Amino acid sequence: MDFQNINFDKKTILITGGAGFIGSSLAFYFQNHSQNARIVIFDCFRNENTLSNGNLSSFGHYKNLIGFDGEIICGNINNPQDLEILNSYKFDYIFHQAAISDTRVYDQELVTKTNINSFYWFLEKTKQDKATMVYASSAATYGNLPPPQKIGFEDPENPYGYSKYVMDKVAIRFIKTNSDLNIFGLRFFNVYGPNEYYKNKTSSMVIQLGHQIMSGANPRLFENSANYFRDFVYIEDVIQANIKACLSINSGIYNVGSGVSRSFQDVADILQKELGTSYKTEYFKNPYFDYQSDTRADISLTKSSLGYKPEFSLETGIKKYIPYIKKTFELPFE
Repeated sequence: MDFQNINFDKKTILITGGAGFIGSSLAFYFQNHSQNARIVIFDCFRNENTLSNGNLSSFGHYKNLIGFDGEIICGNINNPQDLEILNSYKFDYIFHQAAISDTRVYDQELVTKTNINSFYWFLEKTKQDKATMVYASSAATYGNLPPPQKIGFEDPENPYGYSKYVMDKVAIRFIKTNSDLNIFGLRFFNVYGPNEYYKNKTSSMVIQLGHQIMSGANPRLFENSANYFRDFVYIEDVIQANIKACLSINSGIYNVGSGVSRSFQDVADILQKELGTSYKTEYFKNPYFDYQSDTRADISLTKSSLGYKPEFSLETGIKKYIPYIKKTFELPFE
């Protein structure tokens, strides 16, 4: 990944949620491409706390940062004292990834307080530092609306999607009253790729099915999976969108996906081809009542305003991902 005309040397960069999947991928991008940049990671890291659904409350993991040479601050975006530490820095770029991102958490108070309240603080920090902000929004803002999903047509069906919907509304208002600032909300679709292993049960179906197949088990999919579709986007394309946003002056909300719908069955079939297996697929009833049946990002605005051009098809993305899937097979979640 090398994007011309974007130089972060001697810039101070904050990545919240920097021990997570996308955050750590961003951190290593900057480390590998801008050796004189000052990179600061802010993450609460994994603890033993669980959410109401039994999943871990935090997925940040130190193993995602082995080899990272920048600065690390262990802090929680819900803690004003932790946030105050960041006021000792003046940032040029803020990449805000930290959030409760589990779509199966229905504790509305916890999700909205964590994701929305802290966002106001980071917007004010952006204004104070005259920084550029790029933050993680989500395709969950669209709920089960039919594809292609377009900015301006949203119908979230879970607290996480609602929190991102509100964040986008807040960002748009902030942009209107602070036209000198560059602020970008990126609605990520189904992201997969290296460094997601420690998301555990919330990791992509690509790695979960890959490990299932490697264990010698038949891949298990929902009934009618040939008719469940997702816009799967490889992590390197997500990093591309984040970086290219920094070169743009077109503040706003943007979809980040491949622009193509692929079925769950496609994922299982491609994985089997790459892993050299031919197991029979098993099917079970979908247990979720609010499940998106078909996502496909309208990325026309992202292309025209940010210069974004997805480079990975599902086939090429999975092929590049296979070594990491093999590396993490049977790795403990400690």
